[in-house]
Amino acid sequence: MSKGMVYLVGAGPGDPDLITVKGLACLQKAEVVVYDRLSSSRLLSCAPPGAELIYAGKHPTRHALTQEEINRLLIEKARQGKTVVRLKGGDPFIFGRGGEEAEALAEAGIPFEVVPGVTSATAVPAYAGIPVTHRRCASTLAVVTGNEDPSREDTRIAWDKLATGADTIVFLMGMANLEFIAGQLMAHGRHPDTPVAVIQWGTLPEQKTIAAPLKEIADRAKEAGLTSPAVIVVGEVASLRPKLSWWEKKPLFGRRV
Repeated sequence: MSKGMVYLVGAGPGDPDLITVKGLACLQKAEVVVYDRLSSSRLLSCAPPGAELIYAGKHPTRHALTQEEINRLLIEKARQGKTVVRLKGGDPFIFGRGGEEAEALAEAGIPFEVVPGVTSATAVPAYAGIPVTHRRCASTLAVVTGNEDPSREDTRIAWDKLATGADTIVFLMGMANLEFIAGQLMAHGRHPDTPVAVIQWGTLPEQKTIAAPLKEIADRAKEAGLTSPAVIVVGEVASLRPKLSWWEKKPLFGRRV
């Protein structure tokens, strides 16, 4: 039997309108869609009638499938000659474990393509009125995982260099570790009064944003009841939010039409 094809497609940060043209085209010809927790039902409805939809979502406390099971599933479906779309939130190669899936496919001899997506690292702050770079106050940007591989005994994050090494620092998947993150940044030289914003469910009608100085952000987020998924933005750019906020000011914000 001829080998199928796997497309590793970035679905964007949440708003289904932010998927790329190529990503949508892949969905429209898929025979199998393996999708993540944050995939929109609107996007899934773009798959052809009869396409097999397989949920592979990962919640911070539980996984529908392990990463190894997902890898095997993609290989198995492709070996059946199917056109497979692996629909992943954000961009597959930015903390989406797309690199691991591509490695597994390459080792199995399965043809694949990567379709980059709009990453939440830039889109979610934008929807909160925060440009992650700004000519006046942010010439450098760091995107950091807030949830390192739990099997590692050490860390790959050089906090002593990171804390003051980038004007803007964006943490993805870091809500459970927000207090630790803030503490590490301050301990390694970031000023306690540095503006910080935390954006939950970014780009969606449920979006909720809080802002506070670095020294207060963990307590403020807890008081507001913020949980994952959320993006954490550290830096002077977060102070631009009151002036540039646009999504949460739209007349129908918070409603699903």
